[in-house]
Amino acid sequence: MRLTLTQFVTLDGVYQGPGSADEDTSDGFARGGWMVPHMDQAFIELAAGWLAQADALLLGRRTYQAFARDWPQITDPDDPFTKSMNGLPKYVASNTLTEATWAPTTILRGDVVQEVAKLKAGPGREWQVHGSARLAQSLLAAGLIDEVRMVITPTVLGQGRRLFPDHGPAIGMRVTGHSTTPGGLTILILEATSAPQFATYEGVGAVPR
Repeated sequence: MRLTLTQFVTLDGVYQGPGSADEDTSDGFARGGWMVPHMDQAFIELAAGWLAQADALLLGRRTYQAFARDWPQITDPDDPFTKSMNGLPKYVASNTLTEATWAPTTILRGDVVQEVAKLKAGPGREWQVHGSARLAQSLLAAGLIDEVRMVITPTVLGQGRRLFPDHGPAIGMRVTGHSTTPGGLTILILEATSAPQFATYEGVGAVPR
């Protein structure tokens, strides 16, 4: 089974509050809603195609609680995400959550890296991590995420929590796909490799052709 991460970020790497001004105001964040002006039909179709590949969702506690609050309230029959988001099995990594009301949900307790490694060994197409940046950071560092679907807005916020924080682990990635949408989103499909490569520039003659 593959594990993929879908993450919305700004040019300066902020992932906090993409969907609305009041989505996540923790730590005094006041610049939410930066993703919405750049969404278009091309992106909706792309994201719906990604979600159609999921056998289950793996979420961190903060993202799970936000999704559990919002997704059951969406009743638009033309929304391409609602049926899957509400119907897919959900797994939430938390040692503090006492109940999960967004069925079907399983709470993963204890060492989440070990638990996810066990789940990955099972059959299936792919499990998807959406948002859940703190969980994603742990899984990337452990080498458990197979593919990162990075959706980048042409926005610099200057504040907010970042996907790749200072003093985090060094992670190598390989670009396997890229595109842009009419609304200005840049889509990068990345395969996590191992440690990044480093070298010293020795002139244009040394650059592979």
